[in-house]
Amino acid sequence: MSEPQHHIKLAEESLQKQTTTLNLGPTHPATHGVFQNILEIDGERVLEAVPTIGYIHRAFEKIAERRPYYQITPLTDRLNYCSSPINNMGWHMTIEKLLGIKTPKRVDYLRIIIMELSRIADHLVCNSVIGVDTGALTVFTYVFQLREMIYEVFEEVCGSRLTTNIGRVGGFERNFTEASFTKIHHLLTLLPKGLKEFEILLNRNRIFMDRCIGAGPISAERALNYGFTGPNLRAAGVDYDVRVASPYCSYEEFDFKIPVGTNGDVYDRYLVREGEMWQSVSIIRQALEKVEALEKEFPDQKHVFYAPEADHFHLPPKEDVYTKMEALIFHFKMIMGEIDALPGEVYHSVEGGNGEVGYYLISDGGRTPYRLHFRRPCFIYYQAYPEMIKDGLLSDAIITLSSLNVIAGELDA
Repeated sequence: MSEPQHHIKLAEESLQKQTTTLNLGPTHPATHGVFQNILEIDGERVLEAVPTIGYIHRAFEKIAERRPYYQITPLTDRLNYCSSPINNMGWHMTIEKLLGIKTPKRVDYLRIIIMELSRIADHLVCNSVIGVDTGALTVFTYVFQLREMIYEVFEEVCGSRLTTNIGRVGGFERNFTEASFTKIHHLLTLLPKGLKEFEILLNRNRIFMDRCIGAGPISAERALNYGFTGPNLRAAGVDYDVRVASPYCSYEEFDFKIPVGTNGDVYDRYLVREGEMWQSVSIIRQALEKVEALEKEFPDQKHVFYAPEADHFHLPPKEDVYTKMEALIFHFKMIMGEIDALPGEVYHSVEGGNGEVGYYLISDGGRTPYRLHFRRPCFIYYQAYPEMIKDGLLSDAIITLSSLNVIAGELDA
């Protein structure tokens, strides 16, 4: 080969397309969690993606199988820590299902208030983070004050804010104070205005719409095949909601709509969560009205905050522990995990902030579960992530991950 031809061949080879391997994560400010994605990109376009999990694996299921039933509640906090009270309630309902405990109506309504507040807090974080990833940092600061007020309600009810350990088997550890109801009523006066301002900033914002519409889409068929639930499934056009399909906590008594999308893209996921927050405000108001009506008709109901059948999983009052031998013995047995459960096999699920949070429990009649499995919706979403970002832009991959609201603690429990 002559010298000129050799140089021409080298030039042609250098002009051929070359892809780049990009390691996105596990510690990267754009991933909003400890995730790793090895991307093959052509310029700014994603050709392939290989996700990796396990960077925050804490072996919750195996730890739970070595703990007494009521001591598993703090483990559920650490799954989706953006809406931990829903995880807590779901676990308590699972044990109640195993033991055949029927909770009083007032307990159901109070649980619904806490769970819907948790849903709002979860969606506020997800939607405001989508704004941050599209360059709208202001919206994040707008809603954080509302989220802090929700946490103040949690703090009043149980003393904690983020990892709440709220409630107990059969109900709550303590009754709601007047300050709790005052804070909830005050929050309900501010939430609609805050949500409206949030929507004015984003809903019809041309830059936000151009960035979100068409990014990270998934069809209803593919979403169902993967096992999607929650807002991500509803954004694809499927109106499945555990609160309606398998009602729990007296949700069948409440009037609310299920927001659904059409395209299953980032914009639809944003709008569905936005619509759900409005529905949650309505549900909380209805629950408060039901509590007030119940207490007005039956004044003794003001003191009801757990099911009497759940005594074996509810600590006796401190004054009784200090003065009565039976209460002291019972307190010791419970703290030391000496309360046996009935043998059985149950599954119970609730509508979490991210979708269906389920607990599959097998009991052999001992003090700890024989087997416990957490159904984490984020684990399912993350499996679909490579397909959703393929052939899209790198910037779309970031907002797609945010719109799926993949929480690391829930991903690899």
